[in-house]
Amino acid sequence: MRIQILLFGIASDLVGESSITVEFPENISVLEFKTFFSEKFPKLKTVSSYAIAVNESYAQDDYIIKSNDVIAIIPPVSGG
Repeated sequence: MRIQILLFGIASDLVGESSITVEFPENISVLEFKTFFSEKFPKLKTVSSYAIAVNESYAQDDYIIKSNDVIAIIPPVSGG
């Protein structure tokens, strides 16, 4: 299945893109996505944690990703 991935903040810097499209197996969970994605882009392992949103809603690790979903990788944000 084809998934569009939006990357924000440091995640975009580490991957070198702000948006990519990747082929994944059917019926993967958010947790499986995180594992696969961090293996494909090992620099992401330097980010201690990041949130995953699917179709503009935060998703838990057990959420099943569907074809044509849009995933956003949202790293921690700090500011002052």
